[in-house]
Amino acid sequence: MEKPKVSVIMGIYNCESTLNESLNSLLDQTFQEFEVIMCDDGSIDATYLIAQKFCENYPEKFFLIKNERNMGLNYTLNKCLNIAKGKYIARMDGDDISLPQRFEMQVDYLDNHPGIAIVSSPMVYFDESGAWGVGHPKPKPEKKDLILGTPFAHAPCMVRIEAYKAVNGYSEDKKLLRVEDYHLWVKMFAKGFIGVNLPEPLYKMRDDQNAFKRRKFRYRFNEAYVKHLAIKNLNLHYWNYIYLLRPILLGLLPTKLYMFLHKNRMKQIK
Repeated sequence: MEKPKVSVIMGIYNCESTLNESLNSLLDQTFQEFEVIMCDDGSIDATYLIAQKFCENYPEKFFLIKNERNMGLNYTLNKCLNIAKGKYIARMDGDDISLPQRFEMQVDYLDNHPGIAIVSSPMVYFDESGAWGVGHPKPKPEKKDLILGTPFAHAPCMVRIEAYKAVNGYSEDKKLLRVEDYHLWVKMFAKGFIGVNLPEPLYKMRDDQNAFKRRKFRYRFNEAYVKHLAIKNLNLHYWNYIYLLRPILLGLLPTKLYMFLHKNRMKQIK
């Protein structure tokens, strides 16, 4: 493929048990004019070998690079961006599933709405027992909404390459680990880019006990830091600083109570 319309960027790390399913969900897309750039972030399991097999079987579609040691998602995604050739940049995680019409619907929307730079969708949340809920993001987030949290789910997003270039990709500050997407949207909105959430879920996110364990308390401070940057860079009213306490307080909740609140925040699957 000489110049694909979409470049999918993936940071993959210790996801040997789920990567096959994730990559096959890309092969099942109804829109196939895309490349997949994977960067292994220092995995110690068979993740790299599984990704390598897809490159061997589909050499025109899958590309693989690696970090010599674990560098974090910010750095890893920037490394993928540096070699991406697509007009649109799509995200994907190695333990999730893209539903078949995801790329077709997102490409169609961006093609027909030149004033929109970011398009994402609600996510279906699932664990070992199956699907248990679905998100309900605001259809057209505004600047003021960014103080409440990330307005777009990162993994199912598709973004114009111009927006990424305008903000120099992901910020690699350690204070932004695990909140690289939240800060990305702050930077893009500060530059005048806007986005939408399509009404139909196009992505399934694995949200199980392993995912919960990755939500370490120290990243709550990173989220509060991004809220500070949102207030500063988006010229939001100073009273919004009260929202900096929210991620810290959530991090202090007992695990069972947090999981109860987390699941009840989503619309339940019927």
